[in-house]
Amino acid sequence: MRHLIGVLLAVVMAAAIFLAASWGYQRLLIVPGRALPAGGGSLLHDRHVVAGFGALLGTGLLAGILVAVPRVSPLASGLPGLALLAVTGVYLASVRHAVRLIPLRAQPYGAGFEAMLFDGVLAVVGLVMIIPLFVPSRWRRPAAATWTEPDREADGGYAGQAAQGDVSLLSDWTPTRPQPRVGPDAPGSSQPPWPPADYG
Repeated sequence: MRHLIGVLLAVVMAAAIFLAASWGYQRLLIVPGRALPAGGGSLLHDRHVVAGFGALLGTGLLAGILVAVPRVSPLASGLPGLALLAVTGVYLASVRHAVRLIPLRAQPYGAGFEAMLFDGVLAVVGLVMIIPLFVPSRWRRPAAATWTEPDREADGGYAGQAAQGDVSLLSDWTPTRPQPRVGPDAPGSSQPPWPPADYG
């Protein structure tokens, strides 16, 4: 079930890359001529640039969550990463054939995806996204943390520690008995062989 959800998340991630990230990347590339964006000033007032950055950051945040969270199936980020690397491989073998594979090239989504392919962004993103596929612990279901109340004996000790072989000061709570009196007037006691100390 976990890997099935991972496949569904992979479809969502692929759609986010093609629709949101490609659109945002294409918005950032709209620069008139060779001039600096915003005339070299602040970009915070340019709605096109802010929207493009927002789309890229949102897609990057989703990809980071799918890559980093251990409970998410590695297929969620691995399948889109493999697809991006496959497109990059086709691009390296035949640019014309790779460009023909891109859908909606007349739309901002297709144009942005093509730009990311040409700039090598898809190759870098794909390499990062396939990392969970090579982590063995991501393929196994995480062990649920269980905690059991130890058996508490009537005298206040914990029998669970002694049963597990944990020998410590707290594992043996046998009742204590009064110790015999020690002194000159105790029965069966004897005087030491040296005389008492003279402090005068």
